[in-house]
Amino acid sequence: MNQPAETVPQQHARPEQHDPPERQSGPGQGSAGLAQSSPTVGTFSERGGALEWSGRQETVRVEPWGPDAVRVRARLGGPVLDGLPCALLDEAPETGSAVRIEDGVGRLTVGALTVEVGADGLVRFTRTADGAELLSEERAHFWWPGPRLYTPVGNGHHRLEQRFAAYEGEKLYGLGQHQHGLLDQKGAVLDLVQRNAEVTIPVLTSSRGYTLLWNNPAVGRVELAANGTRWVADSARQIDYWITAGSPADAQRRYSAATGRSPMLPEWAAGFWQCKLRYRTQDELLSVAREYRRRGLPIDVIVCDFFHWTHLGDWKFDPAEWPDPAAMQRELAELGIRLVVSVWPSVSPLSGNHALMEQRGWFIGTEYGPVAHADWPDKEVASTVQVAFYDATNPEARAFLWSRVKENYVDPYGITSFWLDACEPELKPGFSENLRYWAGPGLEVANMYPRENARTFHEGMTAAGESEVVTLNRSAWAGSQRYGAALWSGDIGTDFATLRRQVAAGLNTALSGIPWWNTDIGGFHGGDPDDPGYREVMVRWFQFGAFSPLMRLHGFRDPGMPLGPDMTGGPNEVWSYGEEAGAIMEKYLRLRERLKPYVLRVMRAAHEDGQPVMRPLFLEFPEDQAAWSVDDAYLFGPDLLVAPVLTAGATARTVHLPAGARWTDAWTGRAYEGGGAVTVEAPLDRIPLFLRDGATLPVTG
Repeated sequence: MNQPAETVPQQHARPEQHDPPERQSGPGQGSAGLAQSSPTVGTFSERGGALEWSGRQETVRVEPWGPDAVRVRARLGGPVLDGLPCALLDEAPETGSAVRIEDGVGRLTVGALTVEVGADGLVRFTRTADGAELLSEERAHFWWPGPRLYTPVGNGHHRLEQRFAAYEGEKLYGLGQHQHGLLDQKGAVLDLVQRNAEVTIPVLTSSRGYTLLWNNPAVGRVELAANGTRWVADSARQIDYWITAGSPADAQRRYSAATGRSPMLPEWAAGFWQCKLRYRTQDELLSVAREYRRRGLPIDVIVCDFFHWTHLGDWKFDPAEWPDPAAMQRELAELGIRLVVSVWPSVSPLSGNHALMEQRGWFIGTEYGPVAHADWPDKEVASTVQVAFYDATNPEARAFLWSRVKENYVDPYGITSFWLDACEPELKPGFSENLRYWAGPGLEVANMYPRENARTFHEGMTAAGESEVVTLNRSAWAGSQRYGAALWSGDIGTDFATLRRQVAAGLNTALSGIPWWNTDIGGFHGGDPDDPGYREVMVRWFQFGAFSPLMRLHGFRDPGMPLGPDMTGGPNEVWSYGEEAGAIMEKYLRLRERLKPYVLRVMRAAHEDGQPVMRPLFLEFPEDQAAWSVDDAYLFGPDLLVAPVLTAGATARTVHLPAGARWTDAWTGRAYEGGGAVTVEAPLDRIPLFLRDGATLPVTG
């Protein structure tokens, strides 16, 4: 029989798993599902501030994990496990909590969030203030299975399923960066796997007032259907998720505190980045840098792209093409331009590092076949070679790669900024079930790889005394932001339809805890600088880039060349697109330069408070119901509403101005009351911008 318990306040850090029970109840008296052939009625216990339920060899543990937040773990066949790969920081933010076990129900209250666990083990999340249901587990069927399903796949691993109820009118955001073009992802089915331009960050923000992190790097999927939500891990050892209650802005604070906030973005990274695929030689790169300065154009960064190396995985300059990197660095420094160098995680068998790394087990392993993960061109061979990827989940492998980077870039030349390309990693074919990482089997841990790759550089540079850590990454996972990782949207198309999709991609990335984000301005795959149609795309994309967290021009322009060490694309500098387009692009270069103090102020808010730079309208205006559906405009920081032009030939733009503020057209000075749509002129040289409540920013110079 259950023993009623008094509410006990707790000051909770992270409880030890094996603490003796402080209180324990017998089988619950609550109502279990009588339609079941044999209803499960479990037992409750309270351990160190956490609530546990056990029944039929399953353990469910609910514990405070930061203000207004809990972590839920569930395992079949024993107590929950500590120390498994996950997204949360090792220690939970300290917070008050209270546990009550009474009448066959266990309750844990943490600030704004209350968790109820029924006698049958069903978990329900409510808002403490009024008891309103935020989210509840839901059975798949009244007979079997329940809300959690464990299908054995061998060696203590299971295919895991976690089901929750669906709610009419609910909108769902986040989940990393995807190219489907959806801001609200209700109704979508998404693979939880890393691919070029498809970035899995499994955190979901709901219009109902909660944010949930699937705290598991396993390959799987999430289904956001009308009849329920289901998270699936193809192979893992336990269910693990984190949930917080509150507005989207509150959730960003809680989530970023639990997974780690970004460092403060250095001033040099807030300006303009120039690159293309690719500058083949030292002379070519320097000639572009000199030309920007000769024209008096703002530029902060220039990028040295792939194939600058002797062999893939040597991680050093090829002296035939880059004969004097020290002199190059000195000249760039005199010009006030930062050099960023591409570092890939793949290693060719021709590399001088390959044999040692293979012998010491520093590559991602395979269950079947040789340690080779992709075919790739390399220098001094006529065909592709089979390359391996270093295992970024292995601390020794991370230390070795950094030692080579430090020896070949940092120490001799002072290069401390890196572009981490192909860091999904770019497997061909992408069979995670054949991979074996230091951290665990491929299906269980593969999604964390890009985060651990960024960690290599963050830990290395921090240990070397470098305080400004910025890496440009093609993939990310939950927590990547704490390692100074900027994300870009991968190898995407070069048309207006693709440009439009990037707005939703950037906003969902922002709601996934990654404040440093950008696209290849103009897209990646092609684009003819002499084509008037593409010049229009470039101008509109450049305007969008000026109001992205990072502003970076890149792409593989026509005429292209076959993939290989000699390849390059067409010109991709601001003067490459003709007089009219070039003049407009110069205008927005100078505008970005004027806005850098504002950009850095917003970046500080991301660093200190977890608030994103690129914000969906509902983040600042959650009471405006129309704002929850705006997927083609956004706030750049709190004070500037940006409405990119996303269709060919457009000379006007209609945009929703959120209720609760007064908005001033930054170009004309005309003021509007929020709460409706306005249509404004948008000639080719103008991106519609609106200032909030009298804010003053140097838009017009």
